[in-house]
Amino acid sequence: MTVGIWVLGDQLWVGQSAIESGSADKANTPIIFIESLDHVKERRYHQQKLILIWSAMRHFAEELRAAGWAVTYETADSFEGPLTAWIKQNKIDELRVMEPADRPFAALLKGLKLECELTQTPNNHFLWSTQEFEDWAAARKSLLMESFYREGRKRFNILMNGKKPVGDRWNFDKENRKPPKGEISPPPPLTFEADEITRETISLVEAADFPTFGDDSWFGWAVTREQALQVLDNFVSDRLTTFGPYQDAMVAGEDTMWHALLSPYLNIGLLQPMEVIEAVEQAYEQDKIPLNCVEGFIRQIMGWREYMHGVYSRVDEDYPARNYFEHHHPLPDFFWDGDTQMNCLHQTIDTIKRTGYAHHIQRLMILANFSLIAGLSPQEVEDWFHSAFIDAYDWVMQTNVIGMGLFADGGLLATKPYASSANYVNKMSNYCKGCSYDRKARIGENACPFNFFYWDFLDRHREKLSSQGRMNFILKNLDRMSAEELNEIRQRAKDWHLAS
Repeated sequence: MTVGIWVLGDQLWVGQSAIESGSADKANTPIIFIESLDHVKERRYHQQKLILIWSAMRHFAEELRAAGWAVTYETADSFEGPLTAWIKQNKIDELRVMEPADRPFAALLKGLKLECELTQTPNNHFLWSTQEFEDWAAARKSLLMESFYREGRKRFNILMNGKKPVGDRWNFDKENRKPPKGEISPPPPLTFEADEITRETISLVEAADFPTFGDDSWFGWAVTREQALQVLDNFVSDRLTTFGPYQDAMVAGEDTMWHALLSPYLNIGLLQPMEVIEAVEQAYEQDKIPLNCVEGFIRQIMGWREYMHGVYSRVDEDYPARNYFEHHHPLPDFFWDGDTQMNCLHQTIDTIKRTGYAHHIQRLMILANFSLIAGLSPQEVEDWFHSAFIDAYDWVMQTNVIGMGLFADGGLLATKPYASSANYVNKMSNYCKGCSYDRKARIGENACPFNFFYWDFLDRHREKLSSQGRMNFILKNLDRMSAEELNEIRQRAKDWHLAS
């Protein structure tokens, strides 16, 4: 019996389960990679996302060839055409592919009509399997990320002192919310010159006859495991020490601050979550990196990333269509071109256009926050996030945008909506200093849209929000407003949408 292996574009690790299953007889186990043009036309993907995936796929294919595998690399309109021909040519009886993390791709696999057996091997790119998360979730009335994170720390013995957390605290978030006061000088991120494979990929994307987003004038992302490991080492040695205090800070002209920039590599398999966690924990033990920095970073990988994947694996199929607040306003054009007088949105979108990246607070408290309070369609916003970010996949964006960012799932994931006025933006960034709007005003010609949209959001959804216990204190402020002020807030929100 001949076994063949199909490697997907987000499964680029020699230890992934499908490749591992055939490693004992690699000379007689053919492997195929497929670039599907139809697949990338489903969204207006960022050019740098396409370059990263295709270049990383091509580099990984060469790595496997050098290791003795028989590798076929195809570019075609669809997956099914070259797959069918390859199966016939190699007389394959069983096709193995590692279980996709994304539901849409799982549905694609299910719909394939192949003349051989299709076997999906377990996805081993996460710390928790979907069944392990289900077993954990089944015993609980509510799925709090904090409880899951603590369970993970204990299970994998990370930052533990026996049965207690190192430092006698599970959470050091209070030390990790420092605003950017004074001079901020983060070290530049580690980047790489494009080699021949990457240059060819850039030319391919530039010549594409389908719509894309952003530009490729700068491309310095890692495209091999060796380079990704260098980025990890650089983060631990040069950026981790100051990552914690300023992880929520935003500064105009500073694209990455002290963030690790590892998510694109984790999400395609060039790095594995446990090796990243262990490298950071080792830095704490050997190099005395501050505990708040180490715990804050590990929380993002072991807590947030694993939790989001776990929740995604168990939500109903209608989850992407949920719209708790019944928001239907279309996505403004400035999400694509960055042409807006709101400096915080302009700065963030401009960074994304150039790099395909923005850090978690820019995503949550600038982009998603504005989308929520302005009443934008959750589905249009999620589609934009999926298109715009270099690390975006369905399993990441559904729970993060529909659930955490826009509260469109009605609180299945988050305990309250992440809604705020310009006060938060001003506290955690210097964006307001360069803005034409008045960050203090909620009415008047120069009122910041974050302000009148915030209060309009609270007013429109007061009944639903009052059922979220944590919102009642702020809702009482509506009662202190005059009828005239509240009416003007409502009118300004309405006029903004009419004009956009």
